[in-house]
Amino acid sequence: MELNINENGEKKALRLMIQGTHSDAGKSILTTALCRILSQDGYKTAPFKSQNMALNSYITKDGKEIGRAQGIQAEAAGIEADTDMNPILIKPSGEMESQVVFHGRPFAVMNAGAYRQDFFNLGLNAIKNSLHNLISKYDAVVIEGAGSPAEVNLNDRELVNMRVAEIADAPVLLVGDIDRGGVFASLVGTLQLVAEKDRKRVAGVVINKFRGDLDLLKPGLQWFEEYTGIPVVGVLPFIPDLEIDGEDSLVLNQYSQGTNLEGDLDVAVLAYPRLSNFTDIDPLRLEPDVNIRFVRKASAFGRPDLIVLPGSKNTAEDLHFLKETGLFDKVLSAYKNGTHIIGICGGYQMMGEKLSDPVGVESGIIEQDGLAIFPVSTVLYADKKTIRTEGPCAVSGYEDLTLSGYEIHMGQTLLSDAPSPFSIQKGTGEGYTKGHAMGTYLHDVFHNDAFRWRFLNRLRSKKGLQPIKRSLFFRELKEREFDRLADHVRAALDLDRIYEIMKRR
Repeated sequence: MELNINENGEKKALRLMIQGTHSDAGKSILTTALCRILSQDGYKTAPFKSQNMALNSYITKDGKEIGRAQGIQAEAAGIEADTDMNPILIKPSGEMESQVVFHGRPFAVMNAGAYRQDFFNLGLNAIKNSLHNLISKYDAVVIEGAGSPAEVNLNDRELVNMRVAEIADAPVLLVGDIDRGGVFASLVGTLQLVAEKDRKRVAGVVINKFRGDLDLLKPGLQWFEEYTGIPVVGVLPFIPDLEIDGEDSLVLNQYSQGTNLEGDLDVAVLAYPRLSNFTDIDPLRLEPDVNIRFVRKASAFGRPDLIVLPGSKNTAEDLHFLKETGLFDKVLSAYKNGTHIIGICGGYQMMGEKLSDPVGVESGIIEQDGLAIFPVSTVLYADKKTIRTEGPCAVSGYEDLTLSGYEIHMGQTLLSDAPSPFSIQKGTGEGYTKGHAMGTYLHDVFHNDAFRWRFLNRLRSKKGLQPIKRSLFFRELKEREFDRLADHVRAALDLDRIYEIMKRR
């Protein structure tokens, strides 16, 4: 490890920014890999994304909310995440509006025009301050852009690509996804559309998701370097079955047709339009006997062994969606016939008798009936509860287990009879259980291995199947996957050249 020392003898963090030719080009995963690699090489490393738009969020140790990708990147770097790593999080809540989370707390619900006009200067100052904090505290900062830097209609007030690279004085690696086709056209087109001063900041390109014979690609690489004068610093082969948390709905296609059609246990996850924090179910997907299906319409409901009502960014609208599509009646019928159901966060709220939004926190639906499986009612308030937590499970047969996770919700759920909680968090009961139905505010509940193993084997027993020995330790798996990703990227990137690029700045 060699630290970066300026002419005044002061330590200054190495910086590198990852931008892409389009969304889902591979920016997040490459940033995660570089955070792990730099950490392995002895650099205390932090991720940074100035502005993230995602429905999957991450709760920091001090109870603040940031984009999940930056939380996972911090884990890959072996550090605790904080809001300087993602000072602005935008969470779509309706067709034309989003909740703006500013330094971990809800700031306002805004449309795109108001955001660009009214929030720009506030956001820009926050980005400058957060970058200054990270550069002064860490040996290296890996910065992730969003979408494409060639969005010419947005560039005058953008807060996430070349303006951020200029603030950080960071060289840029531009990532193109060859799996979509036309990678050289998208790379060259992007370079031609950015301003000359920004083009000079692009120090190299990375081609992602390559499948095939590299020798057949080499003439194209040579042409690109001669035509643009920019080096190709790596061609990343497609990496199959990488088990690192997905950030947004772009990864949901892995659930569309079922994850394991031979699995003994059929799990139907209700995929309403504003589904959020769907990483809650990732550990279920990796169990060998579980098939997960995302269900969007009543005709695809089938006869599941378990129904999951996941989190929602707009619980009222998504509850209305269940009624419009007929899924509401399907769930009630299945419950009455003995099918197991678990609702998490917004899904738990839907399982109550009433859902009220008297001041329009999420929608214009003031009040509506829920599934009435639990004798609870929820009122939505402007204040959001965000907390990491841990406590004993209170479900019969699980009382010896401790559950850890996080809560993130804007509703307060009130009980209309004696409580039968799902867990005890900070000395207080949360959630509800009733027979074969469970509801909880605890995200990551299935990330608790012992609970997940026992829960699935009880489903097997109910179905007349023998329990199986389970060995998936999810948190250990994530650490192994970080290392696998780092090894994969090390083998494909010219890291000596990338270190030289960073140190030259």
